[in-house]
Amino acid sequence: MSDREGHSGVPVDDDLSLPKATVAKMITELLPNDVTCAKETRDLVIECCVEFIHLISSEANEICEQDSKKTIAPEHIIGALKRLGFESFTEEVEDVLKDHKQQQKDREKKVSKLEQSGKTEEELWEEQQRLFAESRAKFESQQQ
Repeated sequence: MSDREGHSGVPVDDDLSLPKATVAKMITELLPNDVTCAKETRDLVIECCVEFIHLISSEANEICEQDSKKTIAPEHIIGALKRLGFESFTEEVEDVLKDHKQQQKDREKKVSKLEQSGKTEEELWEEQQRLFAESRAKFESQQQ
């Protein structure tokens, strides 16, 4: 295995990174107001985060393969965290997963409400245009 290959023998992509502005914003929010973070420090934090993600995803991939699965599932990530000694992270990860699943259910409900309206796309479009026209007329009458 060469230095350019990751844990599973797959070449490592040096171009992978995280959005610098997003990381800088997170760092700023976490630090006290009188403390600043140097650009080099932000870049080091990004490198550490990317390495952590590689480590967890590589371990999760191994667990996934052991389970004879082709897709890494949330339980593979949680298993990887535990195997690598990050048990203290699992509770928060499980909470975030629970919130994510609830958000997905809520999205599905919104879609089904649209489907339950019983109207075609054309009927919905026409109704939307009618509402826009009514709103425009009301606005214009108030301007006079």
